[in-house]
Amino acid sequence: MSRKIKWGILGAANIAVKKVVPAMQQGEFCEVSAIASRDLEKAKQAARSLNIPKFYGAYEELLNDPAIEAVYIPLPNHLHLEWSKKAAEAGKHVLCEKPITLKAPEVTELIEVRNRTGVKIQEAFMVRHHPQWLKIRELVRSEKIGPLQAITGFFSYNIPDPQNVRNNPNWGGGCLLDIGSYCINLSRFVLQTEPKRVSGLIERDAETGIDKLTSAILDFPNAQATFTVAARLVSFQRMQFFGDKGRLEVQIPFNIPPDTPTRIVIDDGSDIYRRNPETVEFAAADQYTLQGDEFSKAILNKTEQAIPLEDSFKNMAVIDAVFRSAESGNWEIPAIG
Repeated sequence: MSRKIKWGILGAANIAVKKVVPAMQQGEFCEVSAIASRDLEKAKQAARSLNIPKFYGAYEELLNDPAIEAVYIPLPNHLHLEWSKKAAEAGKHVLCEKPITLKAPEVTELIEVRNRTGVKIQEAFMVRHHPQWLKIRELVRSEKIGPLQAITGFFSYNIPDPQNVRNNPNWGGGCLLDIGSYCINLSRFVLQTEPKRVSGLIERDAETGIDKLTSAILDFPNAQATFTVAARLVSFQRMQFFGDKGRLEVQIPFNIPPDTPTRIVIDDGSDIYRRNPETVEFAAADQYTLQGDEFSKAILNKTEQAIPLEDSFKNMAVIDAVFRSAESGNWEIPAIG
């Protein structure tokens, strides 16, 4: 029987109790042992519904539990830095929802804590653990579609409720930090390089002040990536990758279903109606289960995790540059160093 890492959950957010925790409980290397909330009754209810043996009415109480080896943090964006640092200082490994901080320089604070404490800290870009994204990168590397020259992405939802945490600018709300981070991260992941400069365009919501519609151009050394993300449009998502010999279309790039197969389309451009496109299908897989297991294995084997903080710093530097460009009206260079 495989040894499992004992996990604690800092917060009873919907993404935790409905998606991530149930998925981690299916993992080979994860054991969810405790959950904490600032509302003790909420923690108790979540623990009962998910069959978690321990619950706490304060995050500090969970961090003081010596049995807990790693924590997953699904708190609102503005709390990620604070509680990632506190968890690391308590000797816990950290898997934190994205964005792991609100600005790139804050990631350097986490790098310092990681280096000093020796724990692992990772931003939870679960998509990078799914087989479809590993295959896409493999196909691009092999030049299945010729040299990759252009990427397009679109990701939107419609949540106008001003009380929703996504609509609070003081809590790191807005569509660029929330879902634009995926388009940036996956473009960098597939190209395996960094953009030289970026251009951004932002439309803000009059009521809440968040960026509700954001578009950007990322100018990479040998390719261009463009994306649009929105918080007030019909829900939709797609990413496409273009070369001179073909195109890859990722039909469900981000919210990959855990219980049904997914597929990517490989189109050589010979039939504009796409009546018989080549497809690659992937068996149902839960990207949250894969994420939890891969991070747990890195802890157990004392190896580097899939997404080091240095990668998160570069991703946040691009996000920062998009925000700056939207303000300046100019191309901006990500402060990657």
